[in-house]
Amino acid sequence: MLHPMATPSTGAEAAAASLLKREARSERARLIPPVLLGLGIAACGIAQAFLLARLLATLLGRGDAGWPDLAAAAALALLMAALGIAQERAQLAAGEDAKARLRAAAFARLLAIGPADDRAVGEKSALVVERIEALEGYFARWLPAAMLAILAPLMVAAAAAAADLVSGLILLGAGLLVPVVQALTGIGAAQASRRQFAALQRLSGRFLDRMRGLPVLVLFNQQQAEALRLGTAAEELRQRTMRVLRVAFISAGGMELIIAATLASLAYHHGALVRGTHPTPVTALFALLLVPAFFAPLRAFSAAYHEQLSARGAAADLAPLLDAPEPEGLLLEEVPPKVTVTFHEVVLTYAPDRPPALDGLGFRVLTGETLLLTGPSGSGKTSVLRLLMGFRRPDSGRIAINGRDATLLKPAELRRLSSYVGQRAFIFRGSIRDNIRFARPDADDTAIETAARAAQVMEFAAALPQGLDTQVGEGGFGLSGGQAQRVAVARAFLRDTPLVLLDEPTAHLDPGTEAIVFEAVRRLCVGRTAIVATHARAARNIFGQVLELQAGRAGPARMAGE
Repeated sequence: MLHPMATPSTGAEAAAASLLKREARSERARLIPPVLLGLGIAACGIAQAFLLARLLATLLGRGDAGWPDLAAAAALALLMAALGIAQERAQLAAGEDAKARLRAAAFARLLAIGPADDRAVGEKSALVVERIEALEGYFARWLPAAMLAILAPLMVAAAAAAADLVSGLILLGAGLLVPVVQALTGIGAAQASRRQFAALQRLSGRFLDRMRGLPVLVLFNQQQAEALRLGTAAEELRQRTMRVLRVAFISAGGMELIIAATLASLAYHHGALVRGTHPTPVTALFALLLVPAFFAPLRAFSAAYHEQLSARGAAADLAPLLDAPEPEGLLLEEVPPKVTVTFHEVVLTYAPDRPPALDGLGFRVLTGETLLLTGPSGSGKTSVLRLLMGFRRPDSGRIAINGRDATLLKPAELRRLSSYVGQRAFIFRGSIRDNIRFARPDADDTAIETAARAAQVMEFAAALPQGLDTQVGEGGFGLSGGQAQRVAVARAFLRDTPLVLLDEPTAHLDPGTEAIVFEAVRRLCVGRTAIVATHARAARNIFGQVLELQAGRAGPARMAGE
């Protein structure tokens, strides 16, 4: 089947075509049932057209059909309806399977990239939701329709040619015109579809990000201005959507023109039927009645045409994410019980036009020690943690764990070594117990309760209606900031890794709550290698070794209280 824009002219189009082709191969087994059911519908349509031709010829006094033919035609109509329902279900199953697989792959890639992906949350959501949703029609409707648009018309044209060669050739010629019309109406349509999806992604991302920052917008009295900007983005999306729909309407009009021309040609060829002098009226009527059966799969092809245009636009945005090479590196045979972390002349730069985040940083944290990283915002504290979690690779220098080069490991293997507690613990909707279990899904209730006691979660959970089984809302609704942080520390206790990384674990907490959380953190760090990035002065009285960073460089290390 001919496709306009089938030869990609840009790298994005080539990547999109490669992604769609690869996924189509993966869905091949699920696409066979709808195609076979479609061929069954076409065969029933041919048989029904022949029976109806016999019935009409009988009504004209030129045939001998009877009630059995009428009953058979009615039975075929019911069978075609049943096959159509089965085909629709098979197509939906193919589309859902493709979406589930692609969404899982995209989400896994986003998780693997982690903070290294600097796209906004709204943009990531649009990729995983809207972009993949736009691919459903490609697998559920376009691919089956594209195959049936070749096989089913050939079957009908062959049946017509068996009855009358000229009629079969007329149908075949009409079928060859369909892709030509699709190509003419589709010039520039793929580009319009990509622009529509780009506008949709911008609007979705902007809307989600602004909803998250709504309190800030209200605080600075920017709600009206932002509403106008959202309205402008929505108007742009409306205009681009109308351009895509215009292509669909033009394509449908071209299809109707071809059908009308085909009926006129067949009517002219079998004009003797009207005069009552046609030698084989059943054949003439059969050829005319085959036109709906011939064009039904081509109509489906035309209706699904915009699906593949939308899919190409969506795939062009998804391909860079899904086709990104898997991070290379070694795997750990097992997680070591103790670790020593060494940085030597480590340099990390996020962008060429910005100064290095780390500029020749060096330090060592021995087994069981806790290193407190201090310094102003932007001095490189969080960058150290990102390197140790595998979200970034150093530009130069050496990071060693137990004397071995840590950059030789896969990033995911680095994360197996560590537990992380950030500034704000994200709490999922569910029970407190389930939120702690998130760190180790196979943990039993005893291990969860032990971790909760160690992190002082039980101090507030005991007063709740159902203890650890108390339900909390998305984002920690129902818990205070300090309580949520203690849940995060409990996750780290449950994970029980040799390396603990903490990034401002008491930020935004009042002094009393800060002291409680730091006590839980102190217990967590005992016997483990720990690196704590914080501004809190109270931490200097709790942890042993302090390293102050300035512009990515290390000052002299000192003990707490010095």
